[in-house]
Amino acid sequence: MRGRSHEAPEEANVDLTPMLDVVFILLIFFIVTSTFAQEKAMGLEPPPPPAPPDQEQQQSVPAILIYVDESNMITVNGRNTDIGSVRANIERVRAETPESQVIIQAHPRAKSGVIVLIRDAAYNAGYQTGVNLVLSQDQ
Repeated sequence: MRGRSHEAPEEANVDLTPMLDVVFILLIFFIVTSTFAQEKAMGLEPPPPPAPPDQEQQQSVPAILIYVDESNMITVNGRNTDIGSVRANIERVRAETPESQVIIQAHPRAKSGVIVLIRDAAYNAGYQTGVNLVLSQDQ
C-alpha cells in the first residue's frame, strides 16, 4: 500500500465544435428550404379630392356612405344594418345608381375586422375600384 499513489482522475472534456457545425448546417438548411408567403395588403384608395364649387353640381358622383361607430354599429346611407346585410344594401344602391362609389367611414376605435368584412362585402357586390376608407375625426 505504500507504493500506490492516489491520483485524481482526469476530467472528461467534450469538444463542442462538431455540434456547432451541425447546428449551423441545420440553420442553413432551414433558411434555404423555407418559403415566404406574400401577404396581400388591403386595396383601398383615398377618397377623391373635392371638386371645385362651379363643377360640383355637374360632376357630383353619388356615394354609398357606410359608417362604423366605436361600438361597431354599421349604418349604410343612414340606415342601421348588420354585417350580413351590408352587401345587399350596397347592391340595392348600386342598382339604382351604377356609378356610385363606396365610402367606409370608421371611428378610430372601430374593430378593423368589421371594416375588412365591409370592404369584402363591397368587393363581392361588384366593386373592384372606388372603395374608399376614411377615419372619422370625432373621438
